[in-house]
Amino acid sequence: MPDIDLDFPSRTAILDIIDHVPAMLPNGKKHNSGVYCQKIPQNPLTGLSSIEYKEAEARGYFKIDFLNVNVYNSIQDEDHLIKLLETEPLWDLLKEEMFVNQLFHLNGHADILKKTLPTSVEQLAAVLAMIRPAKRYLIGKDWITIMKEVWVKPDNSEYHWKKSHSFSYAMLVIAHMNLLCEQIIESS
Repeated sequence: MPDIDLDFPSRTAILDIIDHVPAMLPNGKKHNSGVYCQKIPQNPLTGLSSIEYKEAEARGYFKIDFLNVNVYNSIQDEDHLIKLLETEPLWDLLKEEMFVNQLFHLNGHADILKKTLPTSVEQLAAVLAMIRPAKRYLIGKDWITIMKEVWVKPDNSEYHWKKSHSFSYAMLVIAHMNLLCEQIIESS
């Protein structure tokens, strides 16, 4: 089954207008972001799916993760987003811990960025993948080694990001970098 993540400025605003059933974790609690937009057995007391999400997938149900991405709250419209994505970011800002700690998905990882110093969307995507457990061993390696190994599916079940997921979020990080710079310029 493919893993579908949909990003929204407010997931609640979307979920309020579509029929859905929240997914259930193996411990019986609500999944943080997963929902079913199809008919699935539902616990009438909790409102959750009555089948935990891994079992539901095995039975052919399709979970979609609706995610809050607050970065989108500051993006004015599609033209603004395109401008942010097409502007080459100031890569040297990734050496600054204070800046990195404001970035979507990279906050708290300034040490990794200082070791890798990405200067392209491909390298930034690889860094996002290396933050996950299955690819942490690549931190500190040279870029040739990293790029040769980072997208190889791990043999074990350690958590990892696929290339498509990493690239999508790398583009969002670039938009966020440019948005922060834009906000700094506007406030000065």
